[in-house]
Amino acid sequence: MNLTKLVDEDFVNYKKPDLYIGFPTCTFKCDKECGKKVCQNKALSQSPLIPVTIEEIVSRYVSNPITKSIVMGGLEPLDSMNDLQNLITKLREKTQDDIVVFTGYWENEPKSVELVDFIHRKGFHNIIIKFGRFVPGEKSHYDEVLGIYLASEKQKGVIIS
Repeated sequence: MNLTKLVDEDFVNYKKPDLYIGFPTCTFKCDKECGKKVCQNKALSQSPLIPVTIEEIVSRYVSNPITKSIVMGGLEPLDSMNDLQNLITKLREKTQDDIVVFTGYWENEPKSVELVDFIHRKGFHNIIIKFGRFVPGEKSHYDEVLGIYLASEKQKGVIIS
């Protein structure tokens, strides 16, 4: 699979130290919905791709004594659904640590529903999804589930399982 970012020890995207994985595609729905360029991750779309196997990602995670969670972010993980599902499946074979998926999709949109259904069908635990688009002009707020500040009021972390 290809990534735009891979950070072995990240301390800003979740309340626990995480391995951060940046997925390479996005439809830029936040920009389209508000009619202007607001994506904070837009530069990642111009970044060189990092080819890596799912097995390498899993190995890097389980061999690192510092990280206690995995964060999958953007561009947009749900726009690479097959890779996302395969990665979650392989991680669950080796660890039950928290997996956090940052998405700009709302909870009721088809891709979100597809991911939640997949998680429930597989019986996976300790999976959290941050739902919601960035909306300019909204206040940031502290999200108790994620343990971080989110940029827009309607964004929220949800414990899926």
